[in-house]
Amino acid sequence: MGCQEQQLIEKVCDIYDKLSRLENLNPSKQVNSLFAQLVQTCMSQCHVDITELNERDQAMRCKLIKLCGKAEGLLESHFATLIGSHVKPLNHIKIFPYYSNYLKLSQVEFSMLNKICSQVPKHIAFVGSGPLPLTSIILASDHLRTTCFHNFDIDPSANAKAIQLVSSDSELSKRMFFHTADIMNVSSSFKQYEVVSLAALVGMDKEEKARVIKYLSGHMAPGALLLMRSANGARAFLYPVIDPCDLQGFEVLSVFHPRDDVINSVIIARKNSQG
Repeated sequence: MGCQEQQLIEKVCDIYDKLSRLENLNPSKQVNSLFAQLVQTCMSQCHVDITELNERDQAMRCKLIKLCGKAEGLLESHFATLIGSHVKPLNHIKIFPYYSNYLKLSQVEFSMLNKICSQVPKHIAFVGSGPLPLTSIILASDHLRTTCFHNFDIDPSANAKAIQLVSSDSELSKRMFFHTADIMNVSSSFKQYEVVSLAALVGMDKEEKARVIKYLSGHMAPGALLLMRSANGARAFLYPVIDPCDLQGFEVLSVFHPRDDVINSVIIARKNSQG
């Protein structure tokens, strides 16, 4: 590993050390500043192969991803409450600090789906939609205006906040549904979805994510599409990486790796026709 890569890893380690010492990860000037530094560092053009990390750095990365997931959940919950306090919440959704990132990523995902799908999907499931389901909202509002979106989250309070955001929009609320469930206990309903989207933070380590993907493989309809968010290079310090070898039961159709300020990679795979 070169000198530049090592410097990047050391900087990430330093930020992790500062984050791990904080009393909590609720949005604050200090928390926001540290995560902004982390994101900026990980979007460097310097490529890091996480498979080459030493044992200490691998352990740090696993812990950092969990910290990032926790902080992201707290940030989304905070802004979902703030936005939801307005009479027309969706008019204020752009105050979320990473809104532009979601706009770009949703455009990427729509473009990828559009090239693969022969017709507009009638039903899409989002697994791990959270309190601020921006991707569902953006896709439903801007790109897939006749599609029904079924949002699954294990946390009832997250769904309550998400419902508050869309309930005042008479058109959108007719196409946005929220289900509180552990995805590993949902079976037959997955057959109705042409597309299942798996949030980056569902499955916070490689083994857990592989278990979720294997479960979906057993319950999605043959020919249905699985859309997954992953990470590449230094961005893999922020999110789990999906390995194609973990996609048993699926055929990988398209892969996108960002080169701008978009953080997540995107993978689309088709459920094999057998089963």
